[in-house]
Amino acid sequence: MPVPRAGEVLVRVAAVALNNTDLWTREGAYGRPGEPAARSGWRGPIAFPRTQGADVAGRVAAVGPGVPGSLVGRRVVVDPAIYAGEGPDANPVGLMGSERDGGYAEYVTAPAQQVHDVTESPLTDDQLATLPTAYGTALGMIERGRLRDGETALISGASGGVGIALVQLAQARGARVVAISSGAKIGVLREAGVRHVVDRAADVAEQVRAAAPDGVDVVLDVVAGDLLSDGLPLMREGGRWVVAGALGGYGVAFDVRRLYLHNAQVIGSAMHTRTHFALLMELARRGAIRPVVAATFPLQQAARAQEQLARRRHVGKIVLHPGQASTPAAAPVDRGRR
Repeated sequence: MPVPRAGEVLVRVAAVALNNTDLWTREGAYGRPGEPAARSGWRGPIAFPRTQGADVAGRVAAVGPGVPGSLVGRRVVVDPAIYAGEGPDANPVGLMGSERDGGYAEYVTAPAQQVHDVTESPLTDDQLATLPTAYGTALGMIERGRLRDGETALISGASGGVGIALVQLAQARGARVVAISSGAKIGVLREAGVRHVVDRAADVAEQVRAAAPDGVDVVLDVVAGDLLSDGLPLMREGGRWVVAGALGGYGVAFDVRRLYLHNAQVIGSAMHTRTHFALLMELARRGAIRPVVAATFPLQQAARAQEQLARRRHVGKIVLHPGQASTPAAAPVDRGRR
């Protein structure tokens, strides 16, 4: 059991969600500037041993020196980001589970200022655990892309953890959503209220033009690859393309004339700021978002859970339970109906 230092709390982990960052950190798949194929963690070398797991929901079990004892027993979500500075809009430069130990454990320490009290939230521990990276990343993309009520948003990878978060948050903002997904998962997105769903196995550009003949205001993209290469002409004048992932490949070439001649922007977005995360936690306290949990595993089956994540056949998020005894199979849980 780790011991909280000055300014830290000790959290007993109730649930920890999996993310693609878990796979890529374990594989060292992030590359380095000038060496895209180099083995590297999220922001450089990883110090071993390292406990994975960025997304933690649980209860405060103890506090370190200088932290109010009133936090003990409170139900909390941990902001996993390590920020570049103290300001509310500082960008993340590290991540729990990568640059410091994370929540694949019964207990984890975290800075007290990174712990958000959600005791009154109607969401389950599993749902709360899905929020930090997926919904934090999604909200960061939406904020940096300046998505407004009435605009059209194209969302790639829409059935994944970040994708579903993007769909829910964009719709809540009043945007018209066009979602890209595989054929087998299109029905789930339609159940979530998405009218325009594009099958990625067919001609994506043609389908997007049919769904949004006047063009797209903001693209919220976790895929990149050929989608970014081929999709820039789909944007309206002054459109914004926000990239927060490279599931489709990181080597991209495109016609830069489609940028400067149309006053378009390509924006990189790595997770969230403190301001974004505080807004997300307020939504969680009100139950204004309904995360989708695809399956749960005991912590002892973390490897099996990562294998399922890598297959990408699920819809929503996969969650580990540190206190749960080993079971023969994952159990499907709340699918987060709206």
